[in-house]
Amino acid sequence: MSSSWLLLPAFAKINLSLELVGRRADGYCEIRTRYQTISLHDRLRLRLTRGGEIVVRVPGGGAPAGRANLIHRLLARARRRLGLRRGVEVELEKNIPAERGLGGGSSDAAAALLGLLRLTGTRLSEGELARLGASVGADVPFFFAGGHALGVGRGDDVHPLDDSEPAWCLLICPPQRIPTRSAYAWAARAGLTRRRRPAMIRDSPDGLWGTGNDFEPVVFSRFPELARMKAALLGAGARQAGLSGSGSTVYALFTHRAAAERASRLAGWARAAAVFFAETLSRARYRRALGWGVVQR
Repeated sequence: MSSSWLLLPAFAKINLSLELVGRRADGYCEIRTRYQTISLHDRLRLRLTRGGEIVVRVPGGGAPAGRANLIHRLLARARRRLGLRRGVEVELEKNIPAERGLGGGSSDAAAALLGLLRLTGTRLSEGELARLGASVGADVPFFFAGGHALGVGRGDDVHPLDDSEPAWCLLICPPQRIPTRSAYAWAARAGLTRRRRPAMIRDSPDGLWGTGNDFEPVVFSRFPELARMKAALLGAGARQAGLSGSGSTVYALFTHRAAAERASRLAGWARAAAVFFAETLSRARYRRALGWGVVQR
């Protein structure tokens, strides 16, 4: 017999800053980034099943189903770690565009694991969650923290930062998909991944309005329309604008929603890109939405 469905959101993120610190001995690129969760979200439905299988469905498309989805990989590892025999069925409704630098796949996986813990009445420590998440994706551990956080190492060593003043976020998502692997390859060819200095937590700015993304030169050189989007958003009064992750989403932050709405109309993005409005989410609001009682302190 199957259990009742559990409904959960999986929130997107933006990168308020991103520095490519240098190539590590293990071949990965060390980064320093500031993550911020925003209210744009996918929707998940989960339930336990009598069989031992993990089933991941994406009825509306927008992400792979089954074993190709990061949800499946993380839940499979979690079931082994917890010794669970029951299966789990997941239905995913995608609203976060894939391969646009918004972390949708990583957030989906993190939310699914938190949902599995709620359904089974199981608890894990934040450290255990982070280790499980990092085993399938560098962004996943951040989504067990939420809010405003610093990511170092591959981005998987996450350190919560103080919440900043709320802001409205205008997201311009062009049709181009930029796989993260491609963006890193472009950066390496441009010499941007050569080690310059260690990533030091104490060097990171604390405010929400910090800026800078080392992927921008190599991405903008290949997609100059993204550079024009950033310039137009800054010209429309954005407090900050830039590439999220390795792209292709360009985001802009505004103090008031009305200013973000004016910017969206002035720019006329609808002909070439999807446009989304979102709010920045505090850590407390993020955790309430995901049911943080499954995490051991």
